[in-house]
Amino acid sequence: MSSVIYLGAGCFWGVQEKLKLVPGVLETEVGYSGGKTQDPTYEEVCRGGTGHAEVCKVTFEAQHLDQLLDVFFEIHDPTQLNRQGMDIGDQYRSAIFVTNPEQKKKAKEWIEKLNSRHDNQVVTQLEDFSTYTKAEDYHQDYVQKKDRSCAF
Repeated sequence: MSSVIYLGAGCFWGVQEKLKLVPGVLETEVGYSGGKTQDPTYEEVCRGGTGHAEVCKVTFEAQHLDQLLDVFFEIHDPTQLNRQGMDIGDQYRSAIFVTNPEQKKKAKEWIEKLNSRHDNQVVTQLEDFSTYTKAEDYHQDYVQKKDRSCAF
C-alpha cells in the first residue's frame, strides 16, 4: 500500500535527490507546503511572508516509513530553526506534513528519540497536511538536470 508524506529539510533540490534513493520510495516531487498563500510561486516563497516551506512530496510504500524518516533526519540538521547551512529563511525550515495518524505517531517517536540523544532540541515542525503547491517544472529533479550537488 502506498502513502504520501511531505518533508522539508532545507533546499528542496537536494532533499529530493536524497529521498528518491530511499528503498520503497515510488515517486518524488518538490513544492511548497504549510503556508497561507494560495498557489505561491518560487519568488513569493523566497521573498518570505507566505508561510510555506520548500518540501519534497514523497509517495512511498507505507512499510518503509521508518527508513524514510531515518534518511530525512540524516540529511539535515533538525535542530536549526528556519535554516539549513547557508540557506536562511522559514521556507528552509525542518518540517514534516503528515497525511495519516501512523505517520504522525512515527514522526513523534523519531523526534523524541533524537531529543533524548542530543543537547540541542529538534525544532522540526510536525503538522497535519493541509496545503501543497507543486513547484515550477524547472525545480523538479533539478540536481539531475543541472548536474550539480547540493550541500549534503
